[in-house]
Amino acid sequence: MHRQTKLRLQLLLGTALLAAPVSAFAQTAPVQTAPVQTAPTAASAEPAGLDDIVVTATKRETNLQDTPISISVVNAEALADRHVQSLMDLADGSVPSLRIATFEARQSALTIGIRGIVPNDANQPAREQGVGVYVDGVYLARQHGLAAALLDIERVEVLKGPQGTLFGRNTEGGALSLVTKKPTGVFGMRAIAGVGNLESYNSELHVDFPALGDFAFKVDGIISVQGPVTENILPGQTGFGEYDRRGLRFQTRWTPAENFTATLAADISKDKNTPFYSQLLNFNPNGLTVVPFTSATVPSGSIRALSPLVQVEGSNRMTQADIGVPQQFSVDDTRGMDLHLSYRPTDSLEIRSITAYRDLDVEQYDNIAGAHRPPVVGPNGRFSRYSLAGFWQHQFSQELQAVGSLGDSIDYVGGVFYFKETVSDDAATPSTNQWNADGTGYTILDPTPTIRGFRSLDRASTAHSESKAIYGQATWTPASMDALHLTVGGRYTWDDKDGKLEVVNNAATNLTFSSKVDRFDPLVTLAYDVSSNINVYGKYSTGYRAGGASSRSLTYRSFDPEEVKAYEVGVKSDLFDRRVRLNAAVYAMDRTDSQIDFSLVTVQGASTRNTLETINAPGTTKIRGVELEGQFRASDNLTLSASYAYTDAKVPDTINPFNGQVQQVFIAYTPENAGSVAADWNSPFMGATLKAHIDANYADAAHSFEQFAIKADSSFVVNARVAIADITTRDGGPLLEVALWSRNLLDETYVYRRDPSNRNTLGDYGNFNNPRTFGIELRASY
Repeated sequence: MHRQTKLRLQLLLGTALLAAPVSAFAQTAPVQTAPVQTAPTAASAEPAGLDDIVVTATKRETNLQDTPISISVVNAEALADRHVQSLMDLADGSVPSLRIATFEARQSALTIGIRGIVPNDANQPAREQGVGVYVDGVYLARQHGLAAALLDIERVEVLKGPQGTLFGRNTEGGALSLVTKKPTGVFGMRAIAGVGNLESYNSELHVDFPALGDFAFKVDGIISVQGPVTENILPGQTGFGEYDRRGLRFQTRWTPAENFTATLAADISKDKNTPFYSQLLNFNPNGLTVVPFTSATVPSGSIRALSPLVQVEGSNRMTQADIGVPQQFSVDDTRGMDLHLSYRPTDSLEIRSITAYRDLDVEQYDNIAGAHRPPVVGPNGRFSRYSLAGFWQHQFSQELQAVGSLGDSIDYVGGVFYFKETVSDDAATPSTNQWNADGTGYTILDPTPTIRGFRSLDRASTAHSESKAIYGQATWTPASMDALHLTVGGRYTWDDKDGKLEVVNNAATNLTFSSKVDRFDPLVTLAYDVSSNINVYGKYSTGYRAGGASSRSLTYRSFDPEEVKAYEVGVKSDLFDRRVRLNAAVYAMDRTDSQIDFSLVTVQGASTRNTLETINAPGTTKIRGVELEGQFRASDNLTLSASYAYTDAKVPDTINPFNGQVQQVFIAYTPENAGSVAADWNSPFMGATLKAHIDANYADAAHSFEQFAIKADSSFVVNARVAIADITTRDGGPLLEVALWSRNLLDETYVYRRDPSNRNTLGDYGNFNNPRTFGIELRASY
């Protein structure tokens, strides 16, 4: 503990030392300085209206209220109010239609879904996501690395429904677009440092350097660390639920002329993390006959008793594991570069180019459950499944866009897109522990089988993807009826994919798949301005998720693309002098060839194998829903907001490939009802500003797996933050902000992932949400 406290003090001192020379340089350099911020004045009798929100969902900057798409926006202030450090923190349900969960218990690979489009296992080389994730317009093809620390995000745009025309493949549920803050050429600096419970601390430094000629520069750095949620009792080994996330980003913007801009960005991040503990929620729920742990055999209809060392906490999150296991940090290394070019030959035309390369390396070490999941063995048997995996990905993308207008009646976007990717992985699952004769003790096995080169591989595979597309979209506003807006668009895509499963159960194989698909995705939207503050629209769109093959399959079973057709009507309104904002959307989505996962865990000697087969469901999956969002500016000091999502999804019964039986299947991680409410207070306070935020987020219980009817728990999470901001220090000095924050303020405990697949050998096991976290944070800005 003394070492950790010393480290935090060094971190705080280091931030201050970094800030000092930059500040001195800014005060001596002959450049234009940013305007001095002042505390807001007292509330007026008539509250000001709600601010406009700018979005880029149509590849151009538009007002959210004038954009005929269902979109939720989380801006930088909201991210700070909720103490959002990574996309994983948005799993609290702050955007009800957006669902985020871990794959298995791993913080390193996130499952992201919108409107019931939730791929449960997209972390394989030949499998794809159903919701596209973008950073400054660059597509991130893999769900690995998505939990990395966020680097100076200006806003997160959640685009709901198929985005197949402007964003392309793998956006059938929608798109998650992260927009970062860009260099300004004007000096500015923000430093953040904080500490909290669970041995957590965080620090950020964001510096906008003064312009040097035509060049502007910006550097962002971030560190976010948290200790274990569940302690590992094996000395010297990492616990469960830990992370250490660090990132660095450099940007330079070159503006040699008023009509040309080039922005080059490079980033690197390292996400060291451990999985959440997978613990038994019950034992023998099917009421089988219990035989002693020391029994030589387990007859049919019976179940072996647990070791006396194994604890079943049921509805309580374990703060200390009952079984100590070898475990080290999993490490996700991500890096990339992107070049954005913008040329405006005329006032009515902008030509853009986005060139990007990204690289991802993952080393996974997940020993997540001790004796709480298979392999299930008796006297002197080996147990504790150590999931060891490597994952490597390289991607290149190039996009050209033309964004312009023809007179006053037509706005258009057109472009071409190219994407190429190579992905490979391997996986091994040795057992690390061995029971004694009566289960009263255990030993740690020789670590050699956990070392790369000595592992007995369950699988190893490589996949390649190449995608090309051409797209266009135009909005026509008739001169004689300027309240009417007709948008028509389409995208033609050519997809080539192939892969090879090189190893199955440590034996070389030659299992391959190859797929070539070309398709057209149209969009038609009709919008009408009922008044200057009320807009209605109707929309038809399509999208698809590419097919592939399951590398967890013994036969490398391939599956076809799935596609969705969506119908949506909505209204966007600003009422009562823009003090009330109400937006609503009602949609129906019909998905065909739904990709459904079936898994089977088998014991192979001292290890287990999770075999997964993906099947295209017959018929049509019907997803229906309603989305509501509202804000109320009650006074200049108080703003209230609320949002709600209703989702009803029905998947046709599908044949389980492991037993040949037709069974009911479900949509994962999609509650029928989910909602969020929030209140924000902002008022003068002793020459500074008092800022207070509280939000509450609810979701119904949802399925964790497509093949099991059992659900996890409902959730209710409250977050809060109180800050004194705009504290002046001296003339020309920084403005300070001191804040107290808490996530899961009420310390709600719930199972977000429940696995019933081992009911006849152990019981249900699952993963709990994070406990209450809290801390204090200091911000300084120039």
